[in-house]
Amino acid sequence: MFPTRALLGSARLTLFTRAGCGLCDTAKNTVLKLQKRRSFEYVETDIMKPENKSWKDVYEFDVPVLHVQSVHNGLPKEANLSDARKLFHRWTEQEVERSVDEAENAQP
Repeated sequence: MFPTRALLGSARLTLFTRAGCGLCDTAKNTVLKLQKRRSFEYVETDIMKPENKSWKDVYEFDVPVLHVQSVHNGLPKEANLSDARKLFHRWTEQEVERSVDEAENAQP
């Protein structure tokens, strides 16, 4: 899968994925469906790429994983473990939207 960036909003969604993952494809479609109604930054991270080894070490057996983070003044610049709301394996569009709402309403 190719890295993708979308419109900048007050939430960043990072999908941790790998090629050939059917659950990942379903998860991506759910997020993109929501993005047609809501503005947020969207990034895909293929955990199997050598530059993403640190994420592979964390999520190798858990993909797809979705991090939903609050973005205030452009921070944080990338996904991290500590402040992200995390959704694992399967989620609904409503669950993602609820996480985006929480991120947008978080205090900086």
